[in-house]
Amino acid sequence: MAWFKRKDKGIQTPTEEKKDTPKGLWYKTPSGKIIDTDELKKNLYVSPEDGYHVRVGSTEYFELFFDNNEFTELNEKLTAKDPLKFEDTKKYPERLKSAQEKTGLKDAVRTAVGKSLGKDLVIAAMDFAFIGGSMGSVVGEKIARAIDYSIKHNIPFLMISKSGGARMMEASLSLMQLVKTSAKLAQLADAKIPYVSLCTDPTTGGTTASFAMLGDINIAEPNALIAFAGPRVVKDTTGKELPEGFQRSEFVLEHGFLDAIYERKDLKEKVNLYLDLIQNQPVRA
Repeated sequence: MAWFKRKDKGIQTPTEEKKDTPKGLWYKTPSGKIIDTDELKKNLYVSPEDGYHVRVGSTEYFELFFDNNEFTELNEKLTAKDPLKFEDTKKYPERLKSAQEKTGLKDAVRTAVGKSLGKDLVIAAMDFAFIGGSMGSVVGEKIARAIDYSIKHNIPFLMISKSGGARMMEASLSLMQLVKTSAKLAQLADAKIPYVSLCTDPTTGGTTASFAMLGDINIAEPNALIAFAGPRVVKDTTGKELPEGFQRSEFVLEHGFLDAIYERKDLKEKVNLYLDLIQNQPVRA
């Protein structure tokens, strides 16, 4: 005999009084671990269950690095044009407008200056949510202008890469940004101003072939994909099975392309430690 017996048959709650389960209360990591989203946010979007670093954007990185989340955004209204009149399943201007409405961003990178552990720092942070963090003319120009700002004001520069590579809708104009940003970083080096490159998941394509690998110090978050061509393309091209963890940050570190890997909670402290050491200044607590 059941311990419970319903007095009235059927569900008695009127339809208009039924409540939907709110979306986004839980997050499931690739390993299958479940975490409350509020707890995930408090933990800097890193799962305490398995250490999985959830992809985040410029908003979260600015909050992480800038003291009290106070900063001045640079060139925030810069937007892309369509000189090639490109069209695939959508016209390029329509795709840009859709991405801007969906993300609230103008393009795939934001640049800002503010205090980090009490000292000025210029940061360029990419957003994968905007057309896969693809690098077009605006991305290259904003990074170049941020570097110019660093040179003019003698402020260290931090680049946070998160990109699927060059933006196909801008063709050769996108590829030109590899040279442009690399040339600007050479000017930064000539001015003896420190540059720290932080690779996050994913850092691929033209970004890896240019500014992402040109830091005085190249660091990454755990398990970030760092590559030029992705694992699937490499496997199809070579026809060989790839080793476990191929092109993940731990593999890249082991093969000499990175200097260190740090968990997100340690990034602010470690980046500023490097800057103090590079500039031969007292280490900030």
